Amino acid sequence: MVIPANNPVKALYTMEEIIEALEEHEAVGVTELAEIIERPQSVVHNHLATLRELQYVVKKGTKYKLGLKFLQRGEVVRQRLPLHAEGAPAIRKLAKETEELITLIVEEHGRGVYLDVAQDNADIHYPAIPGTRIRLHCSATGKAILAYMSEDEVEEIIDQHGLPAQTDETITTREELYEELDAVRERGYAYDRQEFREGMRSIGAPILDESNDILGGLSIAGPTHRLAGDRLETELPKKLLQSVNVIELNYNEPNIQ
Repeated sequence: MVIPANNPVKALYTMEEIIEALEEHEAVGVTELAEIIERPQSVVHNHLATLRELQYVVKKGTKYKLGLKFLQRGEVVRQRLPLHAEGAPAIRKLAKETEELITLIVEEHGRGVYLDVAQDNADIHYPAIPGTRIRLHCSATGKAILAYMSEDEVEEIIDQHGLPAQTDETITTREELYEELDAVRERGYAYDRQEFREGMRSIGAPILDESNDILGGLSIAGPTHRLAGDRLETELPKKLLQSVNVIELNYNEPNIQ
């Protein structure tokens, strides 16, 4: 969970606003960026000049954009997570078997973070890239993760992030969410029935360590016309749970051959 700093450094908040704006707008000039974040041009220029010196931004002509140093830092963090190493082969195998979008997600600061993504069939463009943060209550993987967290942890996440509607099908009340989490624990996996994105469904299962603590979650997602009927209710859940079992075995007993 996000814990407010006692004495926050305001310059870092400005830097974060600049980075977020560059992420959203790709390449912008000082004047435009100052208008976007409502800061003086001199302040924005100084921050950009410093970020450029540190190689976090690149300047092309009069415009600035994010640099690849962020990729380096993020990849270092990802490679240090054993779940990524153990999950990568399994999600690529599952993507090949199902020809659907496979995501490996972990919880950080009350949000779901795509740790890895695989897709064998590229007929549909999904805005899912590693590092993307999503709300937990409206995705199958997110609900699978919430189901294996303590009630106090779930309440903290709800208090901080709320339960906003992402589509007309999104769960938006505590009562509905807790009923759903009970069903997830009973089944062993969760469904997202167009709660995250209209026209899409997904199935998500928790990944647990040997103490049954939540590590993350794995999901299969695709268009509603393909994730339907027996495939949605039987075939894909079976494949998903098999992949989760492989990841858990490799994570918990890495020396098993």
